[in-house]
Amino acid sequence: MGETTNFQDLFKKSMLHLDAFRSISYIDILLGLLSAFGIGVFIFYIYKKTFRGVVYSYNYNVTFVLMTMITALIIMTISTNIVLSLGMVGALSIVRFRTAVKDPLDIVYMFWAISAGIASGAKLYPVAIIGSIAVGLALVWLSRKKIREMPYLLIIRHTEDATGSVRSQLNKINHTLKSKTIRKDVVEMTVEMRLRDDNTAFVHDLSSTDGVLDVSLINYTGDYAQ
Repeated sequence: MGETTNFQDLFKKSMLHLDAFRSISYIDILLGLLSAFGIGVFIFYIYKKTFRGVVYSYNYNVTFVLMTMITALIIMTISTNIVLSLGMVGALSIVRFRTAVKDPLDIVYMFWAISAGIASGAKLYPVAIIGSIAVGLALVWLSRKKIREMPYLLIIRHTEDATGSVRSQLNKINHTLKSKTIRKDVVEMTVEMRLRDDNTAFVHDLSSTDGVLDVSLINYTGDYAQ
């Protein structure tokens, strides 16, 4: 009686017994981790150099280094055995990260770290190194070429007697009146404007005007200056 071959036998013969899934040398492990660590440090440096936010977080930046190395470890682990790879996919599918990312550019750095870790873990070192250098140079170049013209809201509280002086100061700036509120003898105005290179010297001129109680400059993205 002939021996029957089912799907499980074919799967074992075609996948489980491939040489590519049997073992990985210690040299490959060391090279993969060193490559991931070096690229992670490079991402760390680029992120710190091109950061344009309000508060720089050292701990958040360090996660890019660790994320690159951990991703490389995962890829090296699942490349040794197809059963482990399937189990890893199932395990990672139930993981949910709910940390809010305020800057969309941070997502780019996360994908960069993960991609570099995948390439390092798969022993595609030229792809990981050359690709990371290209991405890093692009980020540095784009950060320097960025036109720093941002929308701001200027809130001014002054007495009615200072209306003429405030108006003359605002005429020097391209602005749009958004709201005006009068409470007894106090006038509160909100105007919209766009500034380049954080040129906020006019705020001090307004605050020193007679009759001006306070001046606040608010950036739409949450940056504050006074």
